[in-house]
Amino acid sequence: MSSSETASPQEVAAALFAALNARDLDAVAALQHDDVFDHFVVIGDYRGKPAVRAFFEELFGALPDGRLDVVRITGDAEYATVQWRATGRFTGAPFQGVHATGRPIDLEGADVMHIVDGRLKDNTIYYDGLKFARQIGLLPTEKTMADKALMGGFNLKTDAASGVASLLSRAKTGARST
Repeated sequence: MSSSETASPQEVAAALFAALNARDLDAVAALQHDDVFDHFVVIGDYRGKPAVRAFFEELFGALPDGRLDVVRITGDAEYATVQWRATGRFTGAPFQGVHATGRPIDLEGADVMHIVDGRLKDNTIYYDGLKFARQIGLLPTEKTMADKALMGGFNLKTDAASGVASLLSRAKTGARST
């Protein structure tokens, strides 16, 4: 590619993932627009280079050995979709307020990147947040006694709240008819 050519969205996406795996946040920033917008469906929104950088600094601190391996990249003239696999061990600093548990993670996800003029404009990131929470120990392992107890407690609370709402509704209706 000559210096006058703009990188394709797929090339930009590959370069972003390579920079992330190298922990080179300056290289990541060079591939982003100043007003870049990352929407992590499970976690929240990060607007602008400083916010996105802070997110990845936190992630790298929490997963010192973490990797984001590209499974495949597809795209067109404006978008790249990256299917990825994240692995590592939660042994470092807290992440999103959760202290390190030492447990391994192994997640699959996808980024849908909007590339404008050879740089990332916005990105929507999808992965299974429930699986992540279970893997780091924030939630119990599926189908264990702890999981069943948590689900039972939640359903009991939901049923009780629904019953109270129904009683209040009937009481209000009854009060109007008298």
